[in-house]
Amino acid sequence: MYKKRALIVGVTGIVGLNVAEHLAEQGGWEINGISRRPPLGASYVNTIALDVLDREKTVQSLAHIEPTHVFYCTWTRGADEDENIRLNGAMLGNVLDAFQGKGCVEHVAVVTGTKHYLGPFEHYAKSTPVTPFREDQPRLPHKNFYYALEDIVMAAAAERGFGWSVHRSHTIIGYAVGNLMNIGATLATHASICKATGQPFFFPGHPAAYLGLNDITDARLLARQIVWASTEPNARNEAYNAANGDVFRWSRLWNVIADYFGIEAAPYPDRQVKLEDQMKNSGPAWDGLVAQHGLQPNKLGMLASPWHTDLDLGRPMECVNSMEKSRRFGFLDYQDTDRSFIDVFDRLRRERVIP
Repeated sequence: MYKKRALIVGVTGIVGLNVAEHLAEQGGWEINGISRRPPLGASYVNTIALDVLDREKTVQSLAHIEPTHVFYCTWTRGADEDENIRLNGAMLGNVLDAFQGKGCVEHVAVVTGTKHYLGPFEHYAKSTPVTPFREDQPRLPHKNFYYALEDIVMAAAAERGFGWSVHRSHTIIGYAVGNLMNIGATLATHASICKATGQPFFFPGHPAAYLGLNDITDARLLARQIVWASTEPNARNEAYNAANGDVFRWSRLWNVIADYFGIEAAPYPDRQVKLEDQMKNSGPAWDGLVAQHGLQPNKLGMLASPWHTDLDLGRPMECVNSMEKSRRFGFLDYQDTDRSFIDVFDRLRRERVIP
């Protein structure tokens, strides 16, 4: 019997899938994963098909497992932040309550994000926070479901005696298909369409994002940090920023991405030209590429999330995270951001997701 038994909530997502892959590479883990659909090509995961919003079904479906480590890597979007708090709080609470009284859980890791510092969607980037973001900055005076998740896991940990960690990622770049927040697949499909149609490859963000300093989070690095904090006793009961550890300007990185796809980066128009507008009529062009190149039969809406990329790139400020705390506690991993994008594009090509 495995001494370490993982439960990954959201195992098909961009974070959960990378956590599963990292645990499989480490060895010694029983890996259980919750998702609404089974992960493709991940036979090492014991998949539990489940909607964790259903409390009764969650308790019943998880009765047969006793995880030592819970990796909470999912979220859902409601109509406003009140609904986000209600829905996401219920999901996390339902999962934790499924193991109440069992005494099996040693650690719960919860993934949140940079909206901890920028505010929820309706207040997004309307404040002027001091950068680089640090974990000890006070909470903003707005409702935020990330705050609610932190409060839920800390309260449950105090009551039930397990450790916790919170991982505040920035924009996540990584391999996943069918993910709500996937800048890698979004830009890859858009660049492929631009190459095929001759559509100009405009940077779709705010001038401050184009010219200012930014960082990003490689899903592989995030997975390693999550597992590290969950298994290193000195790292428990802390919140950590999770970013690659370098900084970049989109004005340069946009050319790196264009070069990968063999296209020219269009001159920046000095204003935001939203990607959602650029891609709104791209479905037929994408279907043509799928047929022409024999790609996986994914509709564009399954791969691209231009609305979220617009939020990420539309910030009217520099946006960087301090990794000092994570390093001080012993997590020293670093990831080159150029390689983050190139590695994702390479894998999307190997898997025949993009041409």
